[in-house]
This record gives sequence, C-alpha cells and structure tokens, in this order.
Amino acid sequence: MNYHGHTGRMSILTQPDGLQRLGRKILNALLPGSCLLCGADSQGNLLCPPCADDLPALSTTCCPICADQTTHGERCGACLREAPHFERTIALYRYDFPADRIIHALKYGHQLAVAAWGARMLAERIGTEPYDWVIPLPLHPERLRERGFNQSAEIAREFGNWAKIPVDRSNVLRTRATPPQAELPHKARHKNVRGAFECRADFSGQRLLLIDDVMTTGATANECARVLKLHGAAEVAVAVIARALKH
Repeated sequence: MNYHGHTGRMSILTQPDGLQRLGRKILNALLPGSCLLCGADSQGNLLCPPCADDLPALSTTCCPICADQTTHGERCGACLREAPHFERTIALYRYDFPADRIIHALKYGHQLAVAAWGARMLAERIGTEPYDWVIPLPLHPERLRERGFNQSAEIAREFGNWAKIPVDRSNVLRTRATPPQAELPHKARHKNVRGAFECRADFSGQRLLLIDDVMTTGATANECARVLKLHGAAEVAVAVIARALKH
C-alpha cells in the first residue's frame, strides 16, 4: 500500500500510538481539506481517493445476519447455533488497518467529521429501506462522562439527517456499567452485557436500525436488540462502520 504521505502534513498513519498520546490538539491541526490518514489534499473530503480505495472491504461472502465471513455467503456457525436477536448487519469495512485508525480518530481523537463520513456512507449503502427509528447504541453515563460524547449517537444523528429517519436518543439506556468488551475474552462478552440495557418506549411493530461504530462479537448489539424485541420491535437491524472478523 502506498499512503503517499507528504512532509509537513499531519498523518495519523505515521503515529502508531498517536491518537491517545497526541490527542485532540494535533488531530485538530489537520489542514482544511487534508486527508485524515495521510495528510494529502482531499478536496474537502475526509479521505483522499487513494486512501479511500485502500480501506479494507468486507468479503462479498458473509453471514447475512452478523456479517462475519463465510465460505459461500451462508449463515455462520454461531448464528446457526443461536440466532441473534437482530435480523441483519450492515457493515462498511473490515475492522482492520487503516479503517481501525479512522474509528480511533473518532472514538479517542474526537474527530466528529468521521461520524458524518460514516453516516453518509451507511445512508448510501442502506438507501431507502423503510426503518421507523434509528437508535444509537447507548453508553453508560459514567463512560459518557469519561469520553465526553457517544460516538454511536454522533453517527446516528448524522445518519438520521441523511436518511430522513427519526433518531431516538433517549428511550434506550445503558443502566449497568460493564468492563469494556475489548478487555474480555470473546466467550465472556455475552455474560458481561447481560441486563445492561433498559428501554422506556413501546416499539410495537416497528422496524429499528441500531447504530454503532464497530461490531466485534456482536454481543453488545445482540443484548440491546433483545431488549428492543421485548418492547415490541418487529425487526432490528444493526449498522456499523466496521466489522471485526473472527478469522
């Protein structure tokens, strides 16, 4: 891959641990119209065309429910053993380099332009599919205070504007603080989020689109979808910028 970085332009690709260490100030020093990844002129877009072309595409043969890779596009073994509470996953990219850097720029570098970019891409992918509500995966209030914002809510807000679908940011709550899923082995993640969400709305007969930044095992989205189904949702789909594959 050739990321054509230019001296004198800030590039997050050249900062292996840069987002947490350098923080928001340096990322905000990106020149207007410069690519988030390499710093080249991007004509006002988040990424220049070569970096956009280098983003890791999901395989066309993936599980229709959780979007994990399968041999022929059939359901994966996990979804066959125990079907999730959501019916479908829409993901733009594999959670791999350099898409992971873009997600980190949003999550830890407060680069809200990433949320707008991801929302627009998801809106183009989903098109005119008829969802009644968009729901961001909620953060626990303690995590929200630590981070200062909910990246999923930012993506959902921008997506709602693009897709002209109302966004419900207040009726689905994360009421139990849990250790970050990334710190746990995969088998412990479902138990970790069990009972972590509450819903205060009646979604009877509604088609819901649950939005997050990344799906790893799908445990968090599955638990949230379970609660939404208990409150009447007829269908829950999950939309993410990136999907971490198991293999």
